[in-house]
Amino acid sequence: MPRMLDVSDDVRAEIGDEEADRLLAGENAPGSYDCTSCRTPGDSEQERTSTVLFIGDETAVLAFAHATCLPSQVVQVTEEQLQGAVRSITGDERPTEAMPEQAVLGITSGLVLLAGELHPALVVEPTGPIARPGTLGGRGDDFLPLLIEQGFMPVTQLTEAPRVLHGWSVLLAVGQLHAVLQPGPGGGSPVAWWQAHQPLQVTDSWRAAANKHQQVLLFAAPVGSIGHQPREDLLREALDKAAANGKLVAAAMPLAGT
Repeated sequence: MPRMLDVSDDVRAEIGDEEADRLLAGENAPGSYDCTSCRTPGDSEQERTSTVLFIGDETAVLAFAHATCLPSQVVQVTEEQLQGAVRSITGDERPTEAMPEQAVLGITSGLVLLAGELHPALVVEPTGPIARPGTLGGRGDDFLPLLIEQGFMPVTQLTEAPRVLHGWSVLLAVGQLHAVLQPGPGGGSPVAWWQAHQPLQVTDSWRAAANKHQQVLLFAAPVGSIGHQPREDLLREALDKAAANGKLVAAAMPLAGT
């Protein structure tokens, strides 16, 4: 079925007329997707949808966004940003020459009780399996191994705060969450591992805890491990279950901003 897709001239020039036409015809475009801007569900059969092509040094990933959030465009990013913020899903069952759909990092904020004290936490879960950069056609999910290589620690039970991961930080500005920063390549300036297209609101109690501890705990789990939990007690239950199943890593990060 034809999709309500917008494919800009710049995106068409990068992916080619044939692939652009196949997307518009609905052959390789998803019906439902998670908007790469606001991270909420979209449906290219029901609403205008923008194709957004992220191009890194070695990798290009085609993402989808509500047309009301982003116009169709080509976005130049560093390879680190591309690998960290927009991952390709490689588990497509049918062979295709199209660029794979993307997995986006979803972030949930909440307070986590550890040793009798509330800590501000961010829980990261991708919308799909994460492939190791440079690999294609695999069926596995390398999200946790990649983070462990960056210094995150596996968590089997939530009893104490994880150790600080130096060089990483959580950027708050005017009480809103803007980005999770990681060390730049070659020891350069920090780059965004995850960045909000629109700053995310956090609760007053979360911000107060962040200002008290001057750090934020970041927990990460593979797709399907946590889900969208509407309450902090349910979020904690999901974290405990993921930890018990060996599907949780964590790190503490200094607070940048206010």
